[in-house]
Amino acid sequence: MHLGELRKGQKCRLVNIHGAGKLKQKLLDMGFIFGADIEVVREAPLYDPMELRIQNYLVSLRRNEATLLEVKVL
Repeated sequence: MHLGELRKGQKCRLVNIHGAGKLKQKLLDMGFIFGADIEVVREAPLYDPMELRIQNYLVSLRRNEATLLEVKVL
């Protein structure tokens, strides 16, 4: 399952990043590290972008970027 499939209030744990190069490094720098717990806090009216809580801070991520993150629902 990937992060883009989750809805408001769901929690998950990051399993893998299916990206490469600068995009993967950007996601790692933002705190999307393997084993990190992620919660979907809010979604925009048309479901893009989504606001996530990861490591005690909030970050917004586009759905097309969220589809690169493989997660396990908690």
